[in-house]
Amino acid sequence: MLQNGIDGFVGGQPHWSWVTDGTTFINPLGLVFTLLMGLLLLVLPRKYALLPVIALICYMTMGMRIMVGGLNFPMMRILILFGLARVVVRGEYRSIKLNTIDAAVLWWTLAGIVTGTLLWRTSDAFVSRLGQAYNVIGFYFLFRSLLRGMDDINRVVKFIAILLVPLAGLIVVEKFTGQNLFSAFGGVPPVTFVRDGVVRCQGPFAHPILAGTFGATLLPLFIGLWGQGQKSKFIPLMAIIASTTITISSGSSGPVLAYLAGMLGLGMWYLRKHLRTIRWGLLLTIIALHVVMKAPVWFLMARVDVFSGSTGWHRAYLLDRCIANFSDWWLVGTKSTANWAGEEARLFDVTNQYISEAANGGLLMLGLFIMIIVRCFGGIGRAVRASEGSQQRATSWCLWAMGAALFTHVVSFMSVSYFDQSIVNWYLLLAMISTGAGLFIPASAPADAGAPQPEEVAPLAVQSGLDRAGAIRHA
Repeated sequence: MLQNGIDGFVGGQPHWSWVTDGTTFINPLGLVFTLLMGLLLLVLPRKYALLPVIALICYMTMGMRIMVGGLNFPMMRILILFGLARVVVRGEYRSIKLNTIDAAVLWWTLAGIVTGTLLWRTSDAFVSRLGQAYNVIGFYFLFRSLLRGMDDINRVVKFIAILLVPLAGLIVVEKFTGQNLFSAFGGVPPVTFVRDGVVRCQGPFAHPILAGTFGATLLPLFIGLWGQGQKSKFIPLMAIIASTTITISSGSSGPVLAYLAGMLGLGMWYLRKHLRTIRWGLLLTIIALHVVMKAPVWFLMARVDVFSGSTGWHRAYLLDRCIANFSDWWLVGTKSTANWAGEEARLFDVTNQYISEAANGGLLMLGLFIMIIVRCFGGIGRAVRASEGSQQRATSWCLWAMGAALFTHVVSFMSVSYFDQSIVNWYLLLAMISTGAGLFIPASAPADAGAPQPEEVAPLAVQSGLDRAGAIRHA
């Protein structure tokens, strides 16, 4: 039986792996594929080094694992070992210039270890949280070590675009045959799940929602690649079709709504000068709806039903009970969300990333998670303004596309909590934003009467290329 995650907590209950008997499970084909990707990660030039990481995310399930002294090493953790060995031996980690986004990620990771240990007070919980920290630090700072400019970011998006097309083809096969070919690696069922007549494809992912979310959150990046002024639009076009196919084939409402959110975020490019007014208008609208509606405003989620059988009411009720039980989780989290309502409500199924953060680490962990998102949006906003001022139109659009992808994740978090290779996709975007936003540094101002005053926005210079990086300007 598959558990709902890897070394994480669902509904406050610790769970350790896909395989419940605590033993090593290895598929020879999957092991060979993983080791090959690991070797490529070690030997490829830096500009191609992330290609095997992306290949593993797209084509390997998280069903296989190696147990070492009670420690769980699924294949993506094996790949982290290869990646860390590479950046340490080659000294590539020295390229990282820590900024406020990096600091927020580090504080969030540390908070997860501390709150989880305080909540459960067991060595198993401590080891589990260390495993999660290993995932975060390993992948995020591997990406930060290898991504140093917009050229690197665009190249990685192109790699994803190329590899996503065959994945979409395999998911189309699953859609029409009802057979998941990735079950050969273990960790996913061989027969595709059907709910209310809707075939819900999942490919190598742990759940159809995660598969659809993977496709939806990549769409803005592909559209951003489209706008880079390249002569050939074939690769981004095929990637856009592939991401759309994966999103729809999941048969899940959440990914479709996230997909639409990404399109909306991209469309805001034309209204970017008025975003402050739009944000305040949206906030006031939500407050007004909350006042006039009979039910709380978050129950609007219960009315969203793109596909038959969607569980919008469950997500709205889960959020409602989370707010009502604030005293149960605010300090260091809660051991079980099931006690927020009767067992029939199934509130142990935490289908909301924000509530998962709250349940796993209390107000501190939730606050730091939101801080990461806020700092990413802030960095993107400053970078877009700076690049426009430097007449870097293509760079501005690429940065905006990353912001739209971030918004897609923000919306998606309302319907799912990440727990398989989807977390790698999330950490990659954070690293891309941290790198992209950090490429803009204050230019030297002329020491004369015409120099801009401190309260004015000074011109910013753009650093780009493969071997240059900077830190986000601290206002």
